[in-house]
Amino acid sequence: MRFAKAVLTVFCIIASMCEPSNAQQAPRKVGILVNGSPSPLFDSIKKNLLSDFAERGYLEGRDIVIEPRFAESKLERLPGLASELVGANVDVILALGGPASVASQKATSTIPVIFAIVTDPVALKLVASMEKPGGNVTGLTNLDPQQASDQFKLLKEAFPGITRVAILSDQTIPGADERGLAPIDRANEAAAKALGLESQIVKVKGADDLEAAIAGMAKERAEALLVLEVPVPWSNRKRVGELAMKNRLPVMFPGGQADAGGVITYGANVADTWREFATFADKIFKGAKPGDLPVGVVTKRELIFNLQAARAVGVEIPPELLKRADKIVQ
Repeated sequence: MRFAKAVLTVFCIIASMCEPSNAQQAPRKVGILVNGSPSPLFDSIKKNLLSDFAERGYLEGRDIVIEPRFAESKLERLPGLASELVGANVDVILALGGPASVASQKATSTIPVIFAIVTDPVALKLVASMEKPGGNVTGLTNLDPQQASDQFKLLKEAFPGITRVAILSDQTIPGADERGLAPIDRANEAAAKALGLESQIVKVKGADDLEAAIAGMAKERAEALLVLEVPVPWSNRKRVGELAMKNRLPVMFPGGQADAGGVITYGANVADTWREFATFADKIFKGAKPGDLPVGVVTKRELIFNLQAARAVGVEIPPELLKRADKIVQ
């Protein structure tokens, strides 16, 4: 009997040693902080995110649970929502957009924060440098020092003789100087000036400001509209497209926003940035420190022309420029 008990004890010890190390581990909580609202777009983001996690061996419910928080375009809510995620003891925060990323950084110095849809994380002081972020924050950016310049070059090629461009931005994005201009505003203002273009930066606080803002651009004789990749215009891009068409303003949207109905869409597709969330999270779950993970840079750019929108506002894209397009919407 004693021998049998001893054998059983040894068997139990060996069996426990052979169990997967995470057999008893609770699922990791993945917080997501979003500037916007629950939407089909977010559902798509979540679906892709879970697929990316599954490819790395993390299944929803068993290994990870998703904890989303939505500011619903009321960016003043972001600090409180970030604190909610900290209070929920999430293991990592995925922050979509500059305001959500800054709010997350301010809410915690210990929980890892992974950002995306941030144009210049160094300028926003999210990271010390692209190569060595330091602290608890890292992520992905579509940072391209030539992006602003390339946009205005395209506008000049598309609309020969253009002299004045309106720039639609957002009052609530962080990093504003004494003139109220954030880093992305200043970069585009400088790029326009360098190419001999007069720029008119219009910053809105919410969707209710858009109609008056775009009507004002037309009244001030803007010849084209450049929409920046910032929260309010991004969340209301189809409305921006409709208002621009109403005011007969040819509009350029950032990459990934061809659904807004602009004449030109140019830049990185933001979907290419958040698809890397799971890669960063997996490294962190396996012991990597966020501050040691270099910021990832998405370099792919897309150029799309919408000829239907062009006809609606009375412009024609030069044939030579159309040859460079990745896609043409007839």
